[in-house]
Amino acid sequence: MQDEVGKVMVVDDSALMHRLYDTMLADFSEVVHARDGREALALFAEHRDTRLVVLDVNMPEMDGVSFLQEFRRDPVGRNIPVIIVTTEGSEEDTLRGLQAGANAYVRKPFQRGALMQIIERILTVGET
Repeated sequence: MQDEVGKVMVVDDSALMHRLYDTMLADFSEVVHARDGREALALFAEHRDTRLVVLDVNMPEMDGVSFLQEFRRDPVGRNIPVIIVTTEGSEEDTLRGLQAGANAYVRKPFQRGALMQIIERILTVGET
């Protein structure tokens, strides 16, 4: 991935996952962290230049699907790619996430390389 590819928001209630994403997403100019959907919506008001959201589903306060539905109502949020990365992986869960507006759905545990390929593909498609 290119240097300084923009800002990514990570929405996950796991501190371990935030540390992992900090390492994985080092090519981004900034990684913004939120512990749940409610905090992410508040942060998005300050970080409207976010280029990508990596989103967990199971979180306190506001879960990932509820966040995504609200996020997609925002004219700017509507156009920012969102990748759901979660332990929830039934066909019904996947369909619910995609119907809410996710661009991709990845199950934990995931392979770093596979997730990075998805991110690169989504961001490249968005540029064309």
